[in-house]
Amino acid sequence: MERGKECLAGNVWRWTTSGDWCFLGYMPFDEPSRRQFLAFLASSPLLAAAGLDDTLLTRLLRGDRQPDDAALRIAHALAQPPAKPVLAAAASDIRTPAEALDVFDFEPVARQNIPVAHWGYLATGSDDDATIQANRQGFDRWALKPRRLIDVSRLDTSLSLFGTRYPTPIVINPVGSQKAFHPLGEVAVARAAKAKDHLMVLSTVATTSIEDAIAARGGPVWFQLYHQSDWAITKQMVQRAERAGAPAIVFTVDLLGGSNRETMIREARKDTRTCTKCHLGGAPLPGISGRVDDRDNRRKPNLVGYQKATPIPEVGTPTWEFVDRLKQSTSMKVLLKGIVTAEDAQLAVQHGVDGLFVSNHGGRAENSRRATVTSLPEVVLGAAGRIPVICDGGFRRGTDVFKAMALGATAIGIGRPYIWGLGAFGQEGVEAVLGILRREFEVAMKQSGTTSLAAITNRHITPA
Repeated sequence: MERGKECLAGNVWRWTTSGDWCFLGYMPFDEPSRRQFLAFLASSPLLAAAGLDDTLLTRLLRGDRQPDDAALRIAHALAQPPAKPVLAAAASDIRTPAEALDVFDFEPVARQNIPVAHWGYLATGSDDDATIQANRQGFDRWALKPRRLIDVSRLDTSLSLFGTRYPTPIVINPVGSQKAFHPLGEVAVARAAKAKDHLMVLSTVATTSIEDAIAARGGPVWFQLYHQSDWAITKQMVQRAERAGAPAIVFTVDLLGGSNRETMIREARKDTRTCTKCHLGGAPLPGISGRVDDRDNRRKPNLVGYQKATPIPEVGTPTWEFVDRLKQSTSMKVLLKGIVTAEDAQLAVQHGVDGLFVSNHGGRAENSRRATVTSLPEVVLGAAGRIPVICDGGFRRGTDVFKAMALGATAIGIGRPYIWGLGAFGQEGVEAVLGILRREFEVAMKQSGTTSLAAITNRHITPA
């Protein structure tokens, strides 16, 4: 530009639906271009993002520049390529779990290690994945209210669930097909759960049996149950979990209406491998089958090996009658996973359910665009303190854990973060993720002046 002459110039970019910034061109801000850019800005979402209004832009378009140079500089800054939403992009080169500063640091390493179809299975939500985003954004609705001059030198973060005490309210949630992410799969996770003494819930479609998971954990592991089309098989599956030593069964109800997982399908199309040893037909799609089928569940030991019995076909999809039947078939505690309303929480209590998971399957079930932490208060209200309420969906920070506890959760569950750790570094990665979340949670407790879980109440948070 000419020396001594004021001029603003910049590159113009836009955010594409594929998740990249697209360069549109270089725009020198001479007077005609300046007016053209401001006219473009007036009809753009950038207007609100910059805090500008129509009146201000009208003055700029009329040429009233002197008082509004600052506003134009804001517009110019918005024309530069902003960084993508940060998911530890700067930490993608971590070489050991100890280098991680937060759980996001494990994601890019795991993504490099995991085959693309398997990554799609892990990353997918329902439809456009909007509920995954909603789960994260739900925590932004709440801010913490730190307290001062309280002795927080000693913390008690422990809780008791059905007679077993755990040192933390952070539960390792069920995630299927974990050998798709690491050769040891659920065994590595169970060993990490043992090392850190966390409650672990094993998926029906795990690539490790309930017996082997309990052996690796060296303690109780809850068993998550998917609905089967034959009650005779369901009974055998429940009895097997009970014989293995599982103290609780977690019946998942949020997928009974089906799920449209577009991201999983798109990523699978990029995978050119033939995987006939693991998948019927060779397509590398983990987690597709949740039914008892010896052909397609060769890596799903909880779905195979049952005695042939006279079939008892289920009629329709499960109702509360199925919950009653399930309760009558076992002495284990029975919890429901996927409850998001006060009405269903009240019905669960009436039907003798022993606990609830507030969950939308990590955004993989319905595309409600409603965060589980938003659903949590009404489920807590419906449960009325009579049964424990565990919340999962989008937990990535210790402050997230604290907010959920303040909203009434008994405990919280994590899924993708510990799988990032597993895919990145195996058992060590899982242990590191658990350690980071616990440390962050303890900092949040200390900053809030709370020295026990019972001390965390809604007085420690406020609408943001």
